Amino acid sequence: MSNNQLQYDALSKFSYQIRFALENFTSHGIDISNYNNIVIGGLGGSGIGGSIVKGFMTDKIKLPIEVISDYHLPAYADHKTILVLGSYSGNTEETLTMFELGKLAQCKILVLTSGGKLKELAEKEGLKIYPIEGGFQPRMALGYSLTYLLLIFGEFVDINYIEDLNTIASSLDHYDDYLIAAEDIYKSTLKHLDKKTVIVTDAGFEAVGIRFAQQIQENAKAEAFVCVVPEANHNVIESYYGQVPSIFVFIHADTNERVSQRFEFLRSMLEVENNKIIDIHVEEYSVHTIYEIIYRLDYYSLLVADYKGVDALNVPNIMELKGFLDDVK
Repeated sequence: MSNNQLQYDALSKFSYQIRFALENFTSHGIDISNYNNIVIGGLGGSGIGGSIVKGFMTDKIKLPIEVISDYHLPAYADHKTILVLGSYSGNTEETLTMFELGKLAQCKILVLTSGGKLKELAEKEGLKIYPIEGGFQPRMALGYSLTYLLLIFGEFVDINYIEDLNTIASSLDHYDDYLIAAEDIYKSTLKHLDKKTVIVTDAGFEAVGIRFAQQIQENAKAEAFVCVVPEANHNVIESYYGQVPSIFVFIHADTNERVSQRFEFLRSMLEVENNKIIDIHVEEYSVHTIYEIIYRLDYYSLLVADYKGVDALNVPNIMELKGFLDDVK
């Protein structure tokens, strides 16, 4: 079996991952009225779920939420901070550093991991651990972390997402439908796959756009970048003259009329010059649309990897970097 087929097989288990998290979630019992802020820590495929949930929960939770993908915690982190740490392997050095800093700051820590040093440390401290199964590339295990995070944050604000998530899992069981939808996008971009991918989102879908960029980068070994409207209309738009060496992917919902008008203008401006645009437009920004867009575009990234003839499973540059960092410790 080819490495790329292994990635397809992993992606077909997305609905299983959702159900695993639903079955293994237990209450954390945290009353957010006792805290001042929430920090989510994680890197790459283990961290993007935090960014997605932050974007989705910002208007539902009254505490500020920060996502950290680095070796530090904010200076304000203290015993009034809820710290949610995710590392698929449990050995991500940045996340382990955040764990130690969070412990020193007396943060309330929750952990999502499949094992490794993070699990060992969390067990030693008697912390709440949400288990994830091993055997996947971290970027192909988003179903676990994203589902756990939605349930964790839902409990913070007394919103039950279980029914929504069960419905989504049932929908994603029909993974062939999402692969077919991805193939439709892929076929429409065939003449443009030598170009970089520019993903233009509204604020709500920014993290979904980042997830898509990460999948293009890691699976297809190709350049991808994210711009967010309306901010991008105040700067990046000035680089769009004539035909641009990019495929444009719009991801947006009808949540703000003025933002929708900006997307309409941007579309018309780019199309006049025959630039390629994939417009993923939904009426509602919801748990359903988040999962379904991610799933469709994950498949697209694998199709692009097939077209380019690259290994979607392995990440040699990342592994070389890790080896270098180990050598210079």
